[in-house]
Amino acid sequence: TQEHRLKNKQTNKQKIRKEICENPQFIVDGANRTDICQGELGDCWLLAAIACLTLNEKLLYRVIPPDQSFTENYAGIFHFQFWRYGEWIDVIVDDRIPTCNNQLVFTKSFRNNEFWSALLEKAYAKLHGSYEALKGGNTLEAMEDFTGGVTEYFELSNAPADLYGIMKKALQRGSLMGSSVDVSGRKHPGTVKRHGQNGEMRNVLLCQVSSASSMESRTEQGLVRGHAYSIIALEEVRLKDTKIRLIRLRNPWGWVLWKGPWSANSKEWSTISTADRENLKKQTVETSEFWMSFEDFKRSFTKLEMCNLTPDTLQGDERNSWTVSVHEGRWVRGSSAGGCRNCPDTFWTNPQYRLQLYEDDDDPEDGQVVCTVVVALMQKGRRMQRHKGLKFLTIGFSIYEFEGQDQHLAKDFFLYTASKAKCKSYINLREVTERFRLPPGAYVILPTTYKPHEEGEFILRVFSEKQNTSDCLMFKNDSFILSVLLFTPPPQHTHTHTHQPIVFVSDRARANKEIEHEGIQGDRKKKPKLKLLQPEEETEEEKNFRAIYKQIAGEDMEICANELKTIMNNVLSKHKEIKTDGFSIETCRSMIALMDTDGSGKLHFQEFKHLWKKIKEWQLIFKRFDKDKMSSISSFEMRNAVNDAGFQLNKQLYDIIAMRYADEHLNIDFDSYICCFVRLEGMFRAFKAFDKDGDGLIKLNVLEWLQLTMYS
Repeated sequence: TQEHRLKNKQTNKQKIRKEICENPQFIVDGANRTDICQGELGDCWLLAAIACLTLNEKLLYRVIPPDQSFTENYAGIFHFQFWRYGEWIDVIVDDRIPTCNNQLVFTKSFRNNEFWSALLEKAYAKLHGSYEALKGGNTLEAMEDFTGGVTEYFELSNAPADLYGIMKKALQRGSLMGSSVDVSGRKHPGTVKRHGQNGEMRNVLLCQVSSASSMESRTEQGLVRGHAYSIIALEEVRLKDTKIRLIRLRNPWGWVLWKGPWSANSKEWSTISTADRENLKKQTVETSEFWMSFEDFKRSFTKLEMCNLTPDTLQGDERNSWTVSVHEGRWVRGSSAGGCRNCPDTFWTNPQYRLQLYEDDDDPEDGQVVCTVVVALMQKGRRMQRHKGLKFLTIGFSIYEFEGQDQHLAKDFFLYTASKAKCKSYINLREVTERFRLPPGAYVILPTTYKPHEEGEFILRVFSEKQNTSDCLMFKNDSFILSVLLFTPPPQHTHTHTHQPIVFVSDRARANKEIEHEGIQGDRKKKPKLKLLQPEEETEEEKNFRAIYKQIAGEDMEICANELKTIMNNVLSKHKEIKTDGFSIETCRSMIALMDTDGSGKLHFQEFKHLWKKIKEWQLIFKRFDKDKMSSISSFEMRNAVNDAGFQLNKQLYDIIAMRYADEHLNIDFDSYICCFVRLEGMFRAFKAFDKDGDGLIKLNVLEWLQLTMYS
């Protein structure tokens, strides 16, 4: 194999200029497909995309800036531009190329002194981390990196009824299209997961062109199997009382052309008007181009690949361009990696994106009020991390119609609502793309992995013919995001000032309205006078607490974290419905920090009582979400528990909570649950105390920030 041959060779990197070639040229007589010869690397998918790129000079020279050479202003470097997850980036490489026996190991030109294709391959390898990362891939993936467009794949045996209209509009927008004849069956690279009978999922392995002999074989009418043809134009001509649709294709090889109806000298040309005949033949400016009927095209070719270009790539007539919305997101294990619809308990936790379609297409012939939408879900960074064992995740998406609310939709919505549209298959390619025709209205798109708990980053792009708006659906009160501006005060020039430590617990206590006390404006170290309940007014539980408290606290009636741990676990052991080893010392320290109103690091009885009241409230919420009565709740349900407790968080904080408090099985036990709530309560109270004007912003210097976060 190529890989074994490469391992047995001694390769090194040589400079093109002088070491490899005495008179090197970047591009000779224009860049074309003959400049692309595959070497020892299995990246034919990339080279096929480069060959397609040479057919469009405008797109080619965006990727390969032409003002580069080995002579004028030569600095030993070359630069190329690629589209990378929503933006164009510059990749710079030197002119050292892997060689063996003074011959290029990887891609080369048939001209020994031309090097643009080898340097482009090197830049693309740098983009993905290594040459090794380029072994095996999908041509559509590279086409997107070269154009910034979104690619679509059509099986012509199962093409949509309006395929001609789709292709006609695509050509008007400047889209790139190619078609090919496969040896047998469907040829889509990757492993897909698709609904089979009775709703079960089955794996289907799909592959590309199979063998060299198949590559060279031809059909009876002159089409080459396994060979890519470019689609140039579509036309309609009148034939007596009917219209016939024609398609013009280009064979980059040039010497093997279509021999069927509407070929160069076929009898069909005599059946149309002289004006139509001259118009069509005038369009065929190259000998490598030919016409055929659209129906013969669908019967003779196997697949159609289309690359729709974005407005920034076209830079032309915007009337025919797409409207594009782009979102970046991620699936986080235990929080937002909910898996596909087969996982009803977690499916709803996936990121949700609202899509509002306002206008239907301008297509008077179809008689339908629908909007054409292309949804493309791309996973990020997987090829670059291949050396670490990362593979492409199996991904897909579903679309639901809804009333257009602003909040993240809950589980019940998806349990009782059928999807309006979805991708045909979940597949382990970099991108899954699907075209839909939807009525104007509000929709929600859920990008997902096939299995739950699989982490990854993604970019979701939505293309529509008319105006659309798209945004991420927030969780309840997600727009209420607390902001902290951390700053260091400017230096004092008149005299030296030393920052004195500040006791924050007193400020925090101002926001603790549950504890009634006097004298809080006085000396912060002075113990507040508490309004204690008399023993006869206490409940039976409070009397038991007081008895235990007196035994442990001593004369000052205050307890430290270790003593609190003893009391809490003693009480907790009597609650048989909660199976737990008790509270950890760290949780108890957080409890002290939450309720400590005087900075003593201890709790008096009144503070303890209010703490226990709060814990009992949280315990009721915990029991509600402890579905299996195993004294733990799923990290996916934690967001509901947090919301029920009255905390207002955003998606990023839910992700952090899952990472911080869930175990390896994505469960959160009672101790971790209470610890999380105690910290949330403490941070919210502290923030409220410092937010003097109530605008949701506070300013802290570094010492204040450290003191606030250290004692929590």
